Amino acid sequence: RPPAMPSVQDWINTPLGVVDGIFAQNSSSPEWEKKVVEYFKEKLKVNDAQSWVPSLNDVPLHYLKPNSLVKFRCMIQDMFDPEFFMGVYETVDPSTNSKVLRCGKYKDVTDCGQVDFNSRNAVTSERQTFYCVPIPGESQWVKEISFHWITFNLYACSSQARVVPSTSYTPNRHKRSYEEDDEMDTQPQQEKDLNSGPQNEDTHRNADSKRLETEAPSQNTSSSHCSSNLDLNFPLPGEQGPACMVKVYEEWDGFKLNDMLEVFGILSVDPALSLVADDKEASSLLDPTESMETLEEQRAHSPPTSLVPRIHMLYAQPLQHNNPLLPSSVSEDKGGCLSGLLSELTSVRAELLTYFTHMFLGDSLAAEYFILHLISSVYARRDVLPLGKFTLNVSGCPHSSPYTDQLYQIIQQLVPSSYRICMSLHNMNNQRMVPRKDYTANRLVSGTLQLASNTSLFLDETQLEQGQLDTTGVRNITALGNLISWQKVDYDFNYHQMEFPCNINVLIVSEGRSLLPCDCQVHLRPTLSPPNLEEYLKTVQLAQVPSQLNKYRVYLTVARSLDYNISDQLTKAVEEDFVDMRKDDPQSVSAEDLHRMLIVARLLSLSYGQTSLSRENWIKAKQMEMMRINRTQQQKCVNGNEP
Repeated sequence: RPPAMPSVQDWINTPLGVVDGIFAQNSSSPEWEKKVVEYFKEKLKVNDAQSWVPSLNDVPLHYLKPNSLVKFRCMIQDMFDPEFFMGVYETVDPSTNSKVLRCGKYKDVTDCGQVDFNSRNAVTSERQTFYCVPIPGESQWVKEISFHWITFNLYACSSQARVVPSTSYTPNRHKRSYEEDDEMDTQPQQEKDLNSGPQNEDTHRNADSKRLETEAPSQNTSSSHCSSNLDLNFPLPGEQGPACMVKVYEEWDGFKLNDMLEVFGILSVDPALSLVADDKEASSLLDPTESMETLEEQRAHSPPTSLVPRIHMLYAQPLQHNNPLLPSSVSEDKGGCLSGLLSELTSVRAELLTYFTHMFLGDSLAAEYFILHLISSVYARRDVLPLGKFTLNVSGCPHSSPYTDQLYQIIQQLVPSSYRICMSLHNMNNQRMVPRKDYTANRLVSGTLQLASNTSLFLDETQLEQGQLDTTGVRNITALGNLISWQKVDYDFNYHQMEFPCNINVLIVSEGRSLLPCDCQVHLRPTLSPPNLEEYLKTVQLAQVPSQLNKYRVYLTVARSLDYNISDQLTKAVEEDFVDMRKDDPQSVSAEDLHRMLIVARLLSLSYGQTSLSRENWIKAKQMEMMRINRTQQQKCVNGNEP
């Protein structure tokens, strides 16, 4: 058994000590690596242990202790080629000539002593590197709630929680870099042999550690400033937060590009890992394999640790969503999530419907469809057809008003991740939406459509004006159309395109019918006409207190995650209804109309927390669809030129 650890401090503050202890006791057994992972998994299961671990999303990097346990809520933006490292190595004490077997896993540089590179006991292992970024478009309320949780647990709960001294910061604390602390170490720098064999694709050197001391960004440094010399490759413009290179040791085939994860691992910020272009000639002498890499690839794969820290993964928790008010995997605890909601589920839905009705200026039908849109999600794929998507086009939106701004703010208040694209001619012709492979730097250059699952994408067509789309504009419109129709984005690999499936909720707001495809169009029919629209909308928003907004946030995430089925009895009733509807006029209801009615009925049921279709919800779904279609046809008569 692994040695019993007396306090939280050991496994959070000095996890490498725990790893080395388990290795020392079990090095002869191939099972020691599994024991390390199991040890940390068990520790993280206890009570609120996960919330004791400092988060790179919430705590500035320069306040975190090197080689401590950290967590990072992120999305996999790119996957680099596997690299080799010394999994087990032997050190020699020059004075006594004694040899000690050491563990090289979860480290970038060796601990001490001279490494015997010719030792027969040395083991070369392989690991994968993921380039991870904060979840694109993550809402401010998600960040604030997550930050409050970690602040509460680290600084208020217990003395044991204050295990990482460098996280106990205040805004006025004088910043001190890791490297200054390292200089006080009595161990000579020359003894820090690099923890890599000649096969390692990354180059690790110490030459520029002094220069890198000045590169650690302060808390208020914007990402645009940070990335002036280094492109952090965030998919969305204006994003802030650290990017990380996550070293993965086990089962990396189980991860996919764009997966959302919460990574628990050991923080590595040794300046020796950073590659500086000025030293290319000298470093090539240190590592002959480096000359095979381009300068751009070296920059992309060995950025300064002060901007892109490394995390050696011990454990990663896949995230079905990034709503901090709920467990990361709602499906595992649907009963628990619903038990507190069931008693008030109908009332929460009614309150949300009232809120949306006000936002849609008294249009309750648009509000109903908006709820259905927000809880929609791709639950399966039949061949190439994604099932469950529900792209909504709200037409009839005023053009020269703050209306669409306010509507997007509402969405930001309620969903964990979102992004707004103003479809002006300039944006369409200049924005890079589709990710592309850069073969020179050997990395995937991100685009605005590289988004995590269940992100809300808000397309504002009210910004459209007359003009000519260029090649980029046409490509972007095509990419948006494919995303809506097939829930996929074709990444550009120069010589070919590669399909990446996605699950993005697309809302299109427009004056007339959208030029993009959609699953459902609702034309806005306001019953209210406030004298000052902006003031009215802001008042409606401010009337929602935080506790009420949290109810809405939980409701939307839970409703989206529910399973659903239709009984054989109701399937037969639906078929009979379809036949009856077509009796008088076969052209009045098509198979496509029936398909849409079934989607509306499914989402309507889920919006009430019901996991199977009832006769009442089927009737209501039919009524909603008839009202919507009639309204659309009336609008066509008013605007004869509208398609």
